[in-house]
Amino acid sequence: MWNRYAAATVRPSAEPGFCWTQYPGHGPGVELLGEPKRTLDLGCGAGGAVAYLAQQGIEAYGVDIAPLMVKKAQEWWTHSGATFSCADATDHLTYWPRSYDAIYSSFGAAWFSDPAILFHWVEQRLKPRGVFVFSHAPAIPGTTGPQGMYEGSYIGPARYAYRYAYTPERWEAWCKRAGFTQSKAVIIDAPQPGHIGTLLVTARRRMYPHN
Repeated sequence: MWNRYAAATVRPSAEPGFCWTQYPGHGPGVELLGEPKRTLDLGCGAGGAVAYLAQQGIEAYGVDIAPLMVKKAQEWWTHSGATFSCADATDHLTYWPRSYDAIYSSFGAAWFSDPAILFHWVEQRLKPRGVFVFSHAPAIPGTTGPQGMYEGSYIGPARYAYRYAYTPERWEAWCKRAGFTQSKAVIIDAPQPGHIGTLLVTARRRMYPHN
């Protein structure tokens, strides 16, 4: 399913940039990551955010589940210094024991992974006081939990994925359950009234490392 999505993805016409919302130039930017030396993008897609950070001198990594998407990102940003890997986000965190100053996901794997599992491994891989930031569309009022989505127009092979939808308060609870000492979830209004906003969650790891 994600490889088919990758096949329809074209190279961005602009230089790589960084944005948390689905509206270019709207909302906060890279400053939410602090001043990291090493970062990881979960579900990096076309890789523009990873390339942007790499061009700022940051050791920037991106992981995506679609082999074709990773191939495209590597080709498009080959001179940026960014590093891209093909893997499931949770598997990458579980079996690749590297630590990061910041782990983030913009409309990426944090939306499509069970927070009971993913958040635990994110917290494990962050350095003390490291930050976890993610964004995606907010839950539709009255609906929470895992929600199935079929690929395409409901015709053809049954390819599907799950998205996870919760209220801001519930996302904060998931972060606390995973061991983060600070978390804040907000919904950023769209630039045009009545349009879909953006859920934005920030969480910080405890000051001291695990025993």
